[in-house]
Amino acid sequence: MIRIKYPEKAGLCQKILNKKTLELMDIIRLNAIIAGSGCAENVSYNQKLKSYDKRAILQILDHQKKHRLNNSQLSRHFKLSRNTVAKWKKLFL
Repeated sequence: MIRIKYPEKAGLCQKILNKKTLELMDIIRLNAIIAGSGCAENVSYNQKLKSYDKRAILQILDHQKKHRLNNSQLSRHFKLSRNTVAKWKKLFL
């Protein structure tokens, strides 16, 4: 799909695509590279379709600890709800 629709972005995605296994965080990075900023309507719609497994949630919460972010900063970085981050922290930490 990248080679056909977005050949100019293939070089940026190559490092991620060369991995043996792709994790959810890799997919999020690829999506950000391919989609770019996009219009607000598409971003809003795509956000509703995201789902995270336990491993991805723990990586996101680890990112919060590593970079000393509060829930609001983390939610803006990953385009999540603050309430979602708070719920994850109650469940997994």
